[in-house]
Amino acid sequence: MSRIFTTSFASVYPHYVAKVEKKGRTRAELDQVIEWLTGFDASALERHLEAETTFEDFFADAQLNPRATSITGVVCGVRVEQIEDPLMQKIRYLDKLVDELAKGKAMAKVLRS
Repeated sequence: MSRIFTTSFASVYPHYVAKVEKKGRTRAELDQVIEWLTGFDASALERHLEAETTFEDFFADAQLNPRATSITGVVCGVRVEQIEDPLMQKIRYLDKLVDELAKGKAMAKVLRS
């Protein structure tokens, strides 16, 4: 089992925020991306952050967007569409969306609209 599975989402979330804000995006846009992927609205996301939910439990509770499989590309040198472990693939989907947001992609493209 990967160490990231037992890491709290709340411990990584500030890094996501810093990454997108450094590139001129907002926390609200990040939260919109997270909601698109997981189905968590603002209050559900806040509950997970306050509870310091692990990534494993965070994604176990999520209703993954059916269009998530359209997320492709490389994260950490690995193609996300080829990751075999379902949980690791979900985590990398989120990483890829955060990367795209930080790189200035239009929100419609990030959300696969």
